[in-house]
Amino acid sequence: MDGFFFQAIIYLTAAVVCVPVAKKFGLSSILGYLFAGIIIGPHVLGLIGEEGQDIMHFAEFGVVMMLFLIGLELDPQKFWRMRKFIMGMGSLQMVGTTVVLFIACSFVLRWEWRPTLVISLALALSSTAIVMQTLKEKGLTKTSMGRSSFAVLLFQDIAVIPIMAILPLLGSGGIIKNEITQSLISDLDGWLQTLIVFGTIIMVYVFGKFVIVPLLHVVAKTRLQELFTASALLLVMGVSFVMQIVGLSPALGAFMAGLVLANSEFRHELEGDIAPFKGLLLGLFFIGVGASIDFQLIMADPAFIIIFCTIINIIKFFVLIIVGKIYKKSSDQNLLFAFALSQAGEFGFVILGFATQLHLLTLDLSNQMMAVIAMSMIGTPFLLLINERWIDPFFGVKEKQPKKKYDTIEEHNDVVIAGFGNFGSTIVRLLKTNGIPATVLDMDSDRVESLRKMGFKVYYGDASRLELLKAAGCENAKLFIAAIDNPQVNLQVVELIKKHFPNLKVLARARNRTDAFELVDMGVNNFYRENLYSAVHLGVDALVELGQRRYTATRQGQRFMKYDEQSILRLAKKRHDKKAFLMTAKEEIELQEQLLKSDLYAQLGATDHAWESADLRREAEGDGNSKED
Repeated sequence: MDGFFFQAIIYLTAAVVCVPVAKKFGLSSILGYLFAGIIIGPHVLGLIGEEGQDIMHFAEFGVVMMLFLIGLELDPQKFWRMRKFIMGMGSLQMVGTTVVLFIACSFVLRWEWRPTLVISLALALSSTAIVMQTLKEKGLTKTSMGRSSFAVLLFQDIAVIPIMAILPLLGSGGIIKNEITQSLISDLDGWLQTLIVFGTIIMVYVFGKFVIVPLLHVVAKTRLQELFTASALLLVMGVSFVMQIVGLSPALGAFMAGLVLANSEFRHELEGDIAPFKGLLLGLFFIGVGASIDFQLIMADPAFIIIFCTIINIIKFFVLIIVGKIYKKSSDQNLLFAFALSQAGEFGFVILGFATQLHLLTLDLSNQMMAVIAMSMIGTPFLLLINERWIDPFFGVKEKQPKKKYDTIEEHNDVVIAGFGNFGSTIVRLLKTNGIPATVLDMDSDRVESLRKMGFKVYYGDASRLELLKAAGCENAKLFIAAIDNPQVNLQVVELIKKHFPNLKVLARARNRTDAFELVDMGVNNFYRENLYSAVHLGVDALVELGQRRYTATRQGQRFMKYDEQSILRLAKKRHDKKAFLMTAKEEIELQEQLLKSDLYAQLGATDHAWESADLRREAEGDGNSKED
């Protein structure tokens, strides 16, 4: 029995049994998937795939999904802020590892330079799937080590594009034809293949920017969640297929698609739709890696495979340690950083397979290197476990405590507030004083418990989840107040509200002008910059201390905020054009100064301080004394 349903049952049963067992023993879920693949693979029970090839092909789509999500997260501004780590740490690791491996293989194994270079480049890459999944499980994505790992992995993922593009230039002739990989440009000259590859990459970017995004606008107007999900899957599959037919990995196409949509308003929605598919398919990918390990090949020359795999891990470990030292990472973070990225990665399979087609590697050598990569990937969770059990406790890197389940919301009010920090709590107290109840959501479980003891009714939950917003009554509420401390999460929640509850009035907290511009782009004109109001309030007090009447100073402060908020709406339209933005900003500042000066001269009459009775009495007394004199 080898039908689709039987195979699906085998895959899912193996995962459901092996992953909980692995977690029970304190191991990573990745190890559970890998062992599941080994057990049901062709070399143990033989329940799936001839030589594991069919499952590897299907499961590769998990990596495709993951690269799409990585591309979505690659916001140009975020990339620019991380450029020092991405370009610096990434290039140092990549070049350092490649050079050391190339020299070692050339002098020790006496390989010819072309296969040596290909193998060095393939083994220099780490496993994005294993590292990112491990960081997520351990709660380490926001640590120094997590950010550095993401930067290096991101550089490696991007580096795959030029590596795959230049491989045809190293080729010695024809390409091996097989049933697995078909390329429309396989018979062309190497230079022409390279030109077509780069042209395809540019075409994908332009097509996505000017065709895909407008189409997503049309789909979004239908307000059918399943249609939007289908569109997201179609986008990933379509671009991946285009990249495949020109001889590149589908994962690179998915990364390009994500990169194109990184700045679109659909980024968070696409991420939410794709994530469940990515998680399941990525699990199948790890099962496929386990199933693809050819134990007969390993047993034919176990010493070479084990020693070579060990040497690779040691070389990468010390290169990463040096890179971490250069960037002044602490000892605990640097050790974890080096352990986590010391393995070979899934893109090594892709590069070795492509190089074999180009006759850059013999089939036997390629199979040996693929076995080395698989063994290296399997060993990574054990290395991390050793670090966690026997090294990490002495340096103090701890896992985050598991989070509690979300609360059940028992009430629906006209006002829903997300975020109950210093900002949100002030709003809630003001509304409560005026007899207006509000449904309050907050993600900090400790804060929720403390506030409940103080008498506030606050629900624990993630406001960036659509189902929670629906449970909170957003469909029938009149007002939504976004007051979350984290600006990015706050913007994400506002985007979700505008998309799914277009008739719900939104008042949003903005930390600064940049946040205000983002809100304007989403169609939210009711934004409240926390820095603006506190700064103006202080400025008003400063004017009073310097001799200006409080009424005059207060009016100037109110008008300043009015004109500044109006300028934000005008500047938001030009913020993507740096030259036009700077010119407009300069004009707005000059205009604002002129308006405030004219307002000041217009209000210097007797009514200027009419509401300040104390000042009037002092002036009257002063005038009386002067007359008596």
